Amino acid sequence: MHPALFLIEFGAILLGLGLLGRVAGRLKFSPIPLYLLAGLAFGTGGLLPMGASEEFVAIGAEIGVILLLLMLGLEYTASDLVSNLKTQYPAGLVDFGLNAVPGAVAALLMGWGPVAAVVLAGVTWISSSGVIAKVMGDLGRVGNRETPVILSILVLEDLAMAVYLPIITALLAGVSLAAGSATLAIALGVAGAVLFIAVRFGRHISRFVSSDDPEKLLLVVLGLTLLVAGIAQQLQVSAAVGAFLVGIALSGEVAEGAHTLLSPLRDLFAAVFFVFFGLHTDPASIPPVLLPALALAVVTAGTKIATGYWAAKRAGVGVKGRWRAGGTLVARGEFSIVIAGLAVTAGIEPAMGPLATAYVLILVVIGPLTARYTEPVAAWVSSRRNPPVPAALAGVSSQPRSPEDLKDQAQDPAGHA
Repeated sequence: MHPALFLIEFGAILLGLGLLGRVAGRLKFSPIPLYLLAGLAFGTGGLLPMGASEEFVAIGAEIGVILLLLMLGLEYTASDLVSNLKTQYPAGLVDFGLNAVPGAVAALLMGWGPVAAVVLAGVTWISSSGVIAKVMGDLGRVGNRETPVILSILVLEDLAMAVYLPIITALLAGVSLAAGSATLAIALGVAGAVLFIAVRFGRHISRFVSSDDPEKLLLVVLGLTLLVAGIAQQLQVSAAVGAFLVGIALSGEVAEGAHTLLSPLRDLFAAVFFVFFGLHTDPASIPPVLLPALALAVVTAGTKIATGYWAAKRAGVGVKGRWRAGGTLVARGEFSIVIAGLAVTAGIEPAMGPLATAYVLILVVIGPLTARYTEPVAAWVSSRRNPPVPAALAGVSSQPRSPEDLKDQAQDPAGHA
């Protein structure tokens, strides 16, 4: 790698991201689709392929996902996590049933066989924690009433990956039942141990990390997060789960200070992640699988919206929050690509990679749109079906409000989406 060429390429990437972010800000729109399209333009088969900075961008992309999940974890305490998991596990089951089944059925209809069906089920099941975390931050919804429901579903999915990925790896490799069971047991043990430490010893960890010096706090928190994420990934557990649990373990002033210090780094590396995804997508591989990918995307966008709506309704969230929860969960991303990549490497089905790439690209572009506009569109459709009665005709000053309306007004008094 030539140092000068690397600096030129990486500098151009960062400059381009900054300009695209400004454009998105002017349009009051999430910059994620623009980042992805930029990656497509300058990646494999694009207008001007880049090669010198590819390895560094790959590492930066992985750090971006880790920081996104760390920042999500910092928003909630360990007790919040345990409480949400206990109350929301039925939503996790509904999520699996509504979103994994369409992928499995699609693979069987295309004649790919049962192993490919299990793989594609995972691709359509798992939402993108990275994309969703970024979108919620962009839209200022981290404090909304539906956000704990969204996070609970995402955490359940990420923890399920600790079980799913070892199973998929064993199926693709054709290993024995004993070897596959051992891998699964290790993954479950590690995830459980990290969660136990976060819940039981979170205060001690916060005291260890705490520092009045911002530089020392940043170095310790970032180092601890990357260390735990790396160990978790080495032990067949998602690095994202490890990073999320580190965030959960930190609380109080430490969490507030770390959030302030890490926000700029998160935004930088998250942008690099989305560009990296586009860089490794060959535009020429998308057209042949575009129609089935689009059909699958439409179906599973609807099932994700239904999942979020049902889960938020079960949690007592108002109608507006239910639609926001469903729309926010639509995006797929990093896990779907990882799952499809395992199948492609194992040689199970050559078309799996392009189909998964087109599918994720469609939903990662649509996801920010559904997050922003699902609730307003649902409100517009509802108003068309049930037009309000003018107060003068009804003989009253206003329509009586339901408890759900009052919940929505208390949550969002200014009427913001």
